[in-house]
Amino acid sequence: MDMIILGCGGSSGVPMLGGPDGAGDWGECDPTEPRNRRTRASVLIDDGPGRRLLVDTGPDLRAQFLAQRIGMIDAVVYTHAHADHILGLDELRAINRIINGPIPIYGTAAVLDEIRTRFDYAFRPWTPPAIFRPIFDVNVVSLPSTHVIAGMEVQLFAQTHGRTETLGLRAGPMAYCTDVAEMDEHALAVLHGVDTWVVDCFQRATHPSHGWLERVLQWREVIQPRRTVLTHMGPDMDWAWMQANLPAGVEAAYDGLRLTA
Repeated sequence: MDMIILGCGGSSGVPMLGGPDGAGDWGECDPTEPRNRRTRASVLIDDGPGRRLLVDTGPDLRAQFLAQRIGMIDAVVYTHAHADHILGLDELRAINRIINGPIPIYGTAAVLDEIRTRFDYAFRPWTPPAIFRPIFDVNVVSLPSTHVIAGMEVQLFAQTHGRTETLGLRAGPMAYCTDVAEMDEHALAVLHGVDTWVVDCFQRATHPSHGWLERVLQWREVIQPRRTVLTHMGPDMDWAWMQANLPAGVEAAYDGLRLTA
């Protein structure tokens, strides 16, 4: 099983808009290091031909798919409805045309309802054969639950993201936990012993709605993954600093990183 890190940045990406010359605010990140350039967080889980699961559709989706030569997916899971995780939804109409039909999407009722309010046109009944907008096969999930999605058994569980709830997932030997500040005992049990764990780590200091380095390392002691990969990183998380300071078994993601388990 492979997981492709399509993007590993926070909601504003790295660099953020601004900077003294308008070319971007890099924070603590070295602008000459290409692995510090981060688009918004998303992953693709690939378990073989015809088995590709996309997690979230951020605003950089089109560029991410082109960069990684992804021309087809089988399903989408939405972790939550914040803008940096859904605003690329309209790009999926190109995939609809490729598969000549609807794309299965999965999310909690609250998340799918919120996405529907922002993209109402995409949820209207489809009248074949014309495809001029995204079309979906909508699947409402509860948390926790287990589903076969894109041919893979996927365990879904709740996470706390500040004042809201997000969805974490485990597919066989790989797990993805973006936008999480707190995890309950059930989530930790689902993750226990996973081979490769990709997890939100926005910055080094404490954060009210995202994982931070000390918290992630605490979770890691409980979960005991073979490999821990940090994602959803902000401008505090410089690549060279992480290379020099992260413990063995913990590493920083970068856009385009392919993980295999």
